[in-house]
This record gives sequence, C-alpha cells and structure tokens, in this order.
Amino acid sequence: MAVRIAVLAAFLALALASSSFAQSPAPAAAPSGPPNVTAVLEKGGQYTTFIRLMKSTQQDTQLNSQLNNSFGGNGYTVFAPTDNAFNSLKPGTLNSLTQQQQVSLVQGHILPQYYTFDSFETASNPVRTQASGKDGPFTLNITANTQNQLNVSSGVVVCTVNQQLSSPKPLAVYSVDKVLLPLEYFGAKAPAAAPAAAKAPKKGGSSDAASGPAGSDDSNSDSSGAVSARAVGWSVAGLAAVLGYLL
Repeated sequence: MAVRIAVLAAFLALALASSSFAQSPAPAAAPSGPPNVTAVLEKGGQYTTFIRLMKSTQQDTQLNSQLNNSFGGNGYTVFAPTDNAFNSLKPGTLNSLTQQQQVSLVQGHILPQYYTFDSFETASNPVRTQASGKDGPFTLNITANTQNQLNVSSGVVVCTVNQQLSSPKPLAVYSVDKVLLPLEYFGAKAPAAAPAAAKAPKKGGSSDAASGPAGSDDSNSDSSGAVSARAVGWSVAGLAAVLGYLL
C-alpha cells in the first residue's frame, strides 16, 4: 500500500512539473537591426565588383543610412549584378564613366520602393530608380514571363532575375545576370545632321562672272572709242576751215 501511494505521489509531481513547463513563456526573439545591403551582398558570395562599386561611390553608406529610417516608409529594392555580369562587359566600360556617372550607374540598380516578387506583376512601367539626369529619373521596365521569371530592361540590356537574396521589408535584393547599363549613357546616339549641300552655280554663271558688269564688255568699249575719235576729227576739221576763211 505504501509503495502504491509513493508511486502515485511521484506521478502527480511529474504531472505538475510538466504543466508548469508547458505554460512558461517562450524566450522573446532578439530584435533584428536594420538590414545592411553590404552584408546581404557579402553573404551572397558573388557580388564583389558591385560591392566595390557601391563603396567607391559611397552608395552603400547612403543606402544603409536610408534603410535606418525606412521602416515606416516605402523601403528599397536592389538589383545586384553578379561578378560574371560585370566580367561580360566590354573592357574599359566602367573606366569610361566619370565619377558622377558611376554614381548614377549604381543608383540605376536601386528602386526607392520595396517590391516583393509578386508585386512586380502589378508594378506600373516604367519603374523609377534612384538615378536621375537632365531628362528626369532613370527608369526600368519590369515584366513577368511565362516561366514565372522577371525580366528587367534598362532600354539597353534585358536581364533576368535569378534569385532573391533578401526579402524582409524594408530591403529586397535580387540577383541579376547583367549590368543594367542606363539608356542615358549607353543608348544609341542620334545621327549627326548632314552638312548643308553647296548651292549649284547658276547655268552660265561662270561666263557671267567672267564677262564683268553689264555695259562693260569689250564691244561696248570699242564702239564708244570709235565715236569719240570721230567727234575729235570733226572738231579739228571745222576749226581748220574757220581759220582758212579768216586768213
């Protein structure tokens, strides 16, 4: 009997302990800080050139600062070209750009709004980027294809969104397989205006120019000289006749 009571008491104690454990609150999750675009790209492992370009233009610092204050705002979306995307550029492409143009190149990969993969399907094209120029903001056209992939066009190149590197708001980062060269810098240049055609000389113009002003041709000069010579001759003859009469 005593053994049975002891077993029952032990069972009740175990039951109470289990109930207390089950009702204890789970430890609170540590609050996560604002996302860091550089950390996201470094974790991706194949965005060294883009990271270097962001650092040299100070766009990493600017974007991270904006992310610190965007939890209640629209957020940001970044299209990150892979190292292979940069390697496929024509040699000297980046070096041909000025410092300001390199800033615009990076900003042309950043959208001042947070987009999930699905929300791109309802985005209104063209989509504005962080970059702008004398003609206004640089824009992208983003469309979904039948394979449930996103195609992004800068007007010069079209690339495919391969994967999402970061999704929690306020930062979405997508990997792309080409550098989004802006139309403003790499678009086809307008053809130069053709030089004005030289006017054709008037028919017979060369002979007119050689002949000189009207009324000054040789025939008119000859006839005038002859008339003058005859007038002088008559005057001399008349004077001689008068003198002979007087004498």
